Amino acid sequence: MLKTTISEVSQHVGQDVKIGVWLANKRSSGKIQFLQLRDGTGFIQGVLVKNEVSEAAWEAASSLTQESSLYVIGEVRKDERAPSGYELTLKDIEIIQIAENYPITPKEHGVEFLMDHRHLWLRSRKQHAILRIRNEVIRATYNFFHEKGFVKIDPPILTGSSAEGTTDLFHTTYFDRDAYLSQSGQLYMEAAAMAFGKVFSFGPTFRAEKSKTRRHLIEFWMIEPEMAFVEHEENLEIQEQYVSYLVQSVLENCQAELKTLERDTSKLEKVTAPFPRITYDEAIALLKDKGFTDIEWGDDFGAPHETAIAESFDKPVFITHYPTKIKAFYMKPDPKREEVVLCADLIAPEGYGEIIGGSQRIDDYDLMVERYKEHHLTAPAYEWYLELRKYGSVPHSGFGLGLERTVAWICGIDHVRETIPFPRLLNRLYP
Repeated sequence: MLKTTISEVSQHVGQDVKIGVWLANKRSSGKIQFLQLRDGTGFIQGVLVKNEVSEAAWEAASSLTQESSLYVIGEVRKDERAPSGYELTLKDIEIIQIAENYPITPKEHGVEFLMDHRHLWLRSRKQHAILRIRNEVIRATYNFFHEKGFVKIDPPILTGSSAEGTTDLFHTTYFDRDAYLSQSGQLYMEAAAMAFGKVFSFGPTFRAEKSKTRRHLIEFWMIEPEMAFVEHEENLEIQEQYVSYLVQSVLENCQAELKTLERDTSKLEKVTAPFPRITYDEAIALLKDKGFTDIEWGDDFGAPHETAIAESFDKPVFITHYPTKIKAFYMKPDPKREEVVLCADLIAPEGYGEIIGGSQRIDDYDLMVERYKEHHLTAPAYEWYLELRKYGSVPHSGFGLGLERTVAWICGIDHVRETIPFPRLLNRLYP
C-alpha cells in the first residue's frame, strides 16, 4: 500500500493510498460518514459509505472521537467542491488511539481558554494556516539572503550589555557577574559584517516591556541583516526588496492558507518594491493635517500615529530621518543635518505598525566615543564594539524585521499572539 500525506494526494488521483491522520471533525448522513481529517500537512475529507466497506470499518469510524488518531486507506478522487480540490473514498480504517473528550470543540471559546490550551489550539485550521505562513516567511527569508550572498551568523542570547541602551532587559546571573537576555543581535552582527561583508541572523529576542498591546510579545523572533560598504539609501532598497519577496512568496505558496484566513489578497498583491518614503518632518506635518495637533517635532510615534500615516499609502511606507535624540546611540547623523539620523522605520499598511527598524551605523571612532559619553555606556561592556571603529572601519548599515508583526500583517489577524507557536506575554508563561 502506498503511504503518502494529504499535501501529496494530488500526485495519486485514482490510486489507493494510506495516510496517518487525526480526526478533526465528523458528521453522518444515514449510511454515509464524512470524516474531516488532518495530518499536519493539510486537511481533507474522507467519505465512508456503509455498503462499500466492512462492518468492522464502519463501526470503527462510528467510534471515532475528535482528535482520535488513525490510519485511513482509500482512493484519491478529484473533487472541485472540496476546499483542497480532492477527497478520499475510504475503504478501511486502522484506529491508533481513541481520544478522550477533547477540550476544544467547534463552538466558540474565549481567548484565555484557548491560550491555556495553546498546545492543542495549534491543531485548528486557522492556527495551522497562520503557522504555515510563518514557516513560508522563514523559508523565503533564508532563500532571499542566500541568493543575495549573505552569510548566516548566530549572535549570543546571553550578553553582558544592551544593544539599545535601555533598561527593558531580562537580568540573570552569569556565574559571578550580571548578564541579560539579548534584546537584539545587532551589535554582534556588525562585528560579523566586518568579517564577512553581508550577514544576517535569525533568532529569539527578549524585551521586558510591561506592554499589553496587540503588537507586543515578551519573546519574539528577529531577522537582523548587517552589511559592510552599504549606506542609507541602499539599505532601504534591500529592505523593500526583502519584504516584497516575502509577500510574493506567501502569495505564491500559501493560497490555501490565505483562503482559510479569508485574507484579502488584493492588498498583498500591491506590495511590490519600491515603497514610498517620507521624512520624519513630513510625517509630523501629515499627522497635524490628520488632527494630531499635540504632536511636536522631537516626539516619537505611537501606534495611533503609525496607523494614521499608513492610511495614506497602499504599500508599506518608510519614515526616514528621525531626530537623533529619540533614536539609538549607534545611528549615523545625516552629514547635511546632524539633528537627524540616517535611519528608517518601515510601517506596514492596514494598521499593523512598524515591522522594520534600520539605519546606517556610526563608523567614526571619535563620534562613537562621544555617543558613549552621552548615553553613559560603560567602557568595559562596550569596548569590543568601539574597537570595530578602530580596525578598518567602513560605512555600514543594517536593519531588524520583527517576524511576528510581519506574519500578523500578511495573515491579516488582530494579535501577534497567534503568530508564534507558544507566545510569551506579560501575564503568560504557560504552556
